[in-house]
Amino acid sequence: MSYQTPVSTATVNLFLDAASQPKPVGFLALKYCGKNLPLQVLQSTRGFYIGTTDEGLPCSRESVQYWTKREDAASALESGMWTQMMAP
Repeated sequence: MSYQTPVSTATVNLFLDAASQPKPVGFLALKYCGKNLPLQVLQSTRGFYIGTTDEGLPCSRESVQYWTKREDAASALESGMWTQMMAP
């Protein structure tokens, strides 16, 4: 007699390649510009922040925070440990 363990959707999702997961998009870019743009680390004179670009130009600043190092902003974006601005 063989037993099969049911596999949940959550378990299957653990094995999906990270590249196949949808990229998070900018809330403000979508709300105010109507554009579905991926979040990325950007730089201004104040430091690094999480935002979006459209056709190579900055579109929205999404994070409340600024970071002094690109690596710190990238880590915050990857981990989700940042604060979303609710209005421009």
